[in-house]
Amino acid sequence: MNRKLKLSSATLRKVEGSLFIAPWVIGFLGFIAFPLVYSFYMSFNRVKITAGGVEYSPVGFQYYREILFADGGLLYNDLLPFLRQALMMIPVIVVFSLLIAILLNQKFVGRSFFRVIFFLPVIFSTGQIIQEFITQGEGTLSFVQEFELGSYINTYLPKAWAAPLNSIINSFVLILWYSGVQILIFLAGRQTISASVYEAARIDGADPWETFWKITLPGLTPFILLNLIYTVVDLFTFPSNPIISKVNTTNYGLSSALAWIYLMIVLLFLGIVLFIFSRVTKSSSGAK
Repeated sequence: MNRKLKLSSATLRKVEGSLFIAPWVIGFLGFIAFPLVYSFYMSFNRVKITAGGVEYSPVGFQYYREILFADGGLLYNDLLPFLRQALMMIPVIVVFSLLIAILLNQKFVGRSFFRVIFFLPVIFSTGQIIQEFITQGEGTLSFVQEFELGSYINTYLPKAWAAPLNSIINSFVLILWYSGVQILIFLAGRQTISASVYEAARIDGADPWETFWKITLPGLTPFILLNLIYTVVDLFTFPSNPIISKVNTTNYGLSSALAWIYLMIVLLFLGIVLFIFSRVTKSSSGAK
């Protein structure tokens, strides 16, 4: 009898767990898995919408060959400048959010207010609002125009790197608005480091600079990796992303192929970031 009760209670816990996770599973299958599989199928077909329904004509790898080899302007002309821009934006956002999180972790009057201020743009700044700000030329720093930094950049840097750098500077404030989630993650990570560790460091005579490099930064290493991944994904879905704007309903098959190629590029970029991060982490730990 006891055995039956134990089995029934264990089964009941499994059923409860399944019920809790069921909404996520249903949402994933309906809103993520099915569209992914369907778009992958459409990328190998010429899709035509008629009054009688949707017609599919198999074209094989035609769209993939067209995007990758035949029509380079569809992908490479916009992708390469965007990748250069992303390479500059990622360290700016991560370093800025790390420094702000350390400052917001200090005890001072109005700390909660400033934490809200830095996170508010994440809530209110939708993609359309950010795109409108960028279109109007907002988000630049006043001293950039005052000292004409753009002309100096164009003079001393190659055009391939000057253009994305000027784009970042001209929307620098808006880019930093996207640091709210990263600041929150770093802030949560900073609070996982015990205060007793800092107290022991102060007793040993460590100054704040040494404390940062030997305690704070190593303790935040997992959160740096998490923020790198989040920032890469966030940037590749940025409102001004030129590739996403080309994924439209003009040609379903071509757009689906472009979306899948872009997904592979994002995954490859993430793999490169993880590889570089792991190499830097190993070299720093080996130096110690």
